[in-house]
Amino acid sequence: GEHLRICPQGYTCCTSEMEENFANKSRSEFEAMMKEAGRSVQTTLTAQHRSFDSYFQDLLNKSEKALYDAFPSMYGELYTQNMKVFKDLYSELRRYYRGSNINLEEALNEFWTRLLERLFKQMNPQYHITDEYLDCMVKHAEQHKPFGEVPRELKVKATRAFIAARSYAQGFLVGSDVVRKVSQVSLSQECTRAIMKLMYCPHCRGMASVKPCNNYCLNVVKGCLANQADLNTEWKYLMDSLMVVADRIDGPYNVDTVIGTIHMRISEAISNLQENKDSVTAKVFQGCGNPKISTKGSSSEDKKRRGKVTLEAKSSAQALEMLVLDAKGNLTALKTYWITLPSSLCSKKVMASSGMDDKCWNGMTKGRYEWRGYLPEVMGDGLANQINNPEVEVDITKPDMIIRQQIMQLKIMTNRLGNANIGNDVDFQDASE
Repeated sequence: GEHLRICPQGYTCCTSEMEENFANKSRSEFEAMMKEAGRSVQTTLTAQHRSFDSYFQDLLNKSEKALYDAFPSMYGELYTQNMKVFKDLYSELRRYYRGSNINLEEALNEFWTRLLERLFKQMNPQYHITDEYLDCMVKHAEQHKPFGEVPRELKVKATRAFIAARSYAQGFLVGSDVVRKVSQVSLSQECTRAIMKLMYCPHCRGMASVKPCNNYCLNVVKGCLANQADLNTEWKYLMDSLMVVADRIDGPYNVDTVIGTIHMRISEAISNLQENKDSVTAKVFQGCGNPKISTKGSSSEDKKRRGKVTLEAKSSAQALEMLVLDAKGNLTALKTYWITLPSSLCSKKVMASSGMDDKCWNGMTKGRYEWRGYLPEVMGDGLANQINNPEVEVDITKPDMIIRQQIMQLKIMTNRLGNANIGNDVDFQDASE
């Protein structure tokens, strides 16, 4: 066996060519195991994203539909002539949730301003109201709160709920993407040799059925996945942050209550304006002067409400509670993924033998796992702990750049979730860079 370059050079069943084939085979098998392990994590995270996303979009759709169904009979022309204002609001909310760089507070302010301009004009059809006059009206009216407290309350609650919801949904996607990219990192030359020695050198010695010793397997895999284990800290922070935000979504920033009742709050605001119409108009005239009487005359102030329609929001609080419980269970299970990966690969895939058994493959022959006369300890996790790895030569001064970039992505996302937790918005642009 002097011709062997990787396996022990005793009597052998392998030619050089076979050894090379085994090396390639072990490499592709190990990389496939890594991808498969990663795929199950990705599947879990994308499934969580999908279920929350469809729940959230459904809430928004139901609120919008309730508005379109009820407002025509409640407000008549006040609604039908201003439909676009309502449509635009919902489409801005959707765009924000999907990650567009929209300032949510500004979008809400813009909605109330446009609505006030339209309704003020319609409520005073006998006057000729110019754009300049409307600008003055908006300035004066805002201090008199024509819509009552609704705009302020909705702004506070909706921005918190939307910020939490969109960073929560995004967090699952970022986690899944990190796993996908890291699972594609290929093995170094030293690792290919070590994995081959672990998995296929027993074949060359005619011991195809002898499994590798467990600690031997762990040292090889921990050495080869040292960079991956360095994701552990930031990965755990991401999982924890997602759980904290999940509690917000089903707690103080309750998306079910806030998002599911937007149409009701708008209706309340319009009712406030209708009730205060005379005093709002009087204050505007006082501040901006009397507008000219319109030549068209006072045609159609819309008839008062046509019959009472009750607006309601169907609660889906139980569905939300189940979603959050399910997510937290999955996130807890995934927390230690990167540092338990070596032992799960050794036990499941490479099928290492258990315990301190002396009938296992130790890298040289069948026997106890020893190295230069002593029992080697199992290495710690991560790059810095591989300095004395007896099985794989790992250059601890050269971290893998792809993995470092992914650690950075985890940090950015965790930071965003931390901000969402306290109701702060963070620009989403950097996610795609």
